Parts: sequence; C-alpha cells; structure tokens
Amino acid sequence: MQEDRKIRISLPSKGRLGEKSKELLAKVGFKVYKPNPRQYMATIPRFPNVEIIFQRPTDIVYSVRDGSVDFGITGRDIFLEKKGENGDILELHQKLGFGKCSLNMIVPQEWEDVNSLADLSIMEASLKRELKIASKFPNLTTQFLKQNSGIQFRIIQAEGTLEISPPVGYADLIMDIVSTGTTLRDHHLKILGGGEILKAQACLIANKARLKENEDVREIAVQLLEVLSAYLRAEDRLAIFANIRGDSPESVASKIFEQDVIGGLQGPTISQVITRDDENWFAVHLIVAKSELHEAIREIRAVGGSGVVVSDVNYIFEEEPEELTAMLKALE
Repeated sequence: MQEDRKIRISLPSKGRLGEKSKELLAKVGFKVYKPNPRQYMATIPRFPNVEIIFQRPTDIVYSVRDGSVDFGITGRDIFLEKKGENGDILELHQKLGFGKCSLNMIVPQEWEDVNSLADLSIMEASLKRELKIASKFPNLTTQFLKQNSGIQFRIIQAEGTLEISPPVGYADLIMDIVSTGTTLRDHHLKILGGGEILKAQACLIANKARLKENEDVREIAVQLLEVLSAYLRAEDRLAIFANIRGDSPESVASKIFEQDVIGGLQGPTISQVITRDDENWFAVHLIVAKSELHEAIREIRAVGGSGVVVSDVNYIFEEEPEELTAMLKALE
C-alpha cells in the first residue's frame, strides 16, 4: 500500500445506494465530481487530497478492511456480514438515512402452520432432516439461528435471486433482504414471525489503522462526522420564528413550557422586540419536528403568538457528535 497516496473514499458504483451516497455527500459539502460516468474514479474539488473510488458494496468492505481504501459507504447488512473478526474496520456512522431494509427469514406460504421460530422447529422435526437455508449472509444467519433457535440447519450460500430457491427445491427457506415484500408475494413466500435478524441502512466505515496513523485521514473523518451528524439531526426539523405577547421572557417561556411540542431542543430562544408602542412583544425561536408542525402552530397561537415564520434547518451542531466521541475513544 502506498503511504503517500491520496485519501480514498469508496462509494457504491451502481444503483440507488450509489446515487444516494453522492447526494448525501453533496449536501454536506463533499460534492463528488465525476465528468465521465464510465470511470470508476472521481474527485472532490473542495478536498484535493481526497479521491473517490466506485466499487460493489461488498468490495467496499474488503477494501476498507485491508487498508487500500480509507472510508466507505455501504449497506450495514453487508458490513456486518463481511467485516471480519479482527477489528480492522470502525463503523463511524450506522444510520445515514437511506438504503433502509431488513434481513429476514422467509418461508413458503404453503407452510401455513409455520409462523414463528418455534413452528420452524416443529417443521424440522417433521421433515426428519436438517433444514436447507439459502442465504447471501451465512455468518449473520448462522449467528442468529444459534442464538435464537435449536433447529438443525445447513447454509447454502447463494447469490442472485434467492426467491426461486424454495419453489424449485434448492432450499427449504431463505434468509434475505426485504424492502417492500412485493417480490416475496409474487413467489408465494412469507416473512417468518420473530425471524428478523436486523434492520439496516447505509453506513459509513473506515480503516482503523489509517485513522490512528494518518493525521490527514483522521481530520477528514472528523469533518465528515461533524457535518453528517449535524445534517442528519436537522433533516426532519423545522425552525419556527414567532412573536408572542408577554410580561417578560420568563413568563413567555413558562407559557411555552406548558405546551407539548414547542419547548424546543433545550428550550426556546427568546428576545425582546423593540416596538413603536408600549406593548411587550417577544421574538421566539423554536426547533420542532416536521411531523409536528401543525400542532406547533396551534400551540403558538394558543399562547398568543402571531407572525409565524417557518424555515428549513440545514444543520444542528452539538457540542460534539456522539459518533465522533465514539471514534476518538476507539482510537485511544
């Protein structure tokens, strides 16, 4: 591995995961420049010492693990399956907000009486042989079944379309990623109750040794975690500005704290409005969840608010994001 090489970030080369990765990086100031769509390398003009590599999601984990790539964005399900046991990879952020899916045990619909892991044990006993399970995730599947059931099973490692495996007799059941469930219904399959291994989405990973040994790599990690955490924290929030009558900032705050939604993150920011008359008006700044906007407006009106202005929030920076704190602790 070349010690003087640029810092490398690997992104999925195709599909929704790749597009969403580039979109997210652009939103937090790491816009990827790729003039030729057929090329598998790109740049981030703002950071001349950083280069982008496009790979399959599985290869991203391998490249980060062996240190040829410093950072990667991939599916958390793939990371957990392929990360290895020697701690070469640090998971810097496990919820990037896209690529959401779940890894589930899936059985034929014709197994009408098999709706739980306990039912699966009964089915295994009736077949008088070990169950054949087709999966792209043999490590996660084996770990889950050993911890949660006593069934005897054999993993058939497979790639491609697993849904066809039970109908053709290649396997009794499958362990696979589920997004909408439409494909399962089309192949007369169903999710087994209690058979969910994990919920996953895109995650950010990094090579631990490179973080410890290279100050420039560590600085990029700090910047990424700062802006990613702040952006994702703000993504479902709105800023509300309103004028509220009151005798003092404390009296306005007291009325606000009596409400369920408009208390803000730590509390409202309140400042006095300089008016042309003798009325006491206070400007109030609140942060609320987007899903609670209607209720927030109702509560503001209930405490005498008017002139309400609502705007998007781009970032919410904490004293130090918990993801950054965890990384620094792991590098001690």
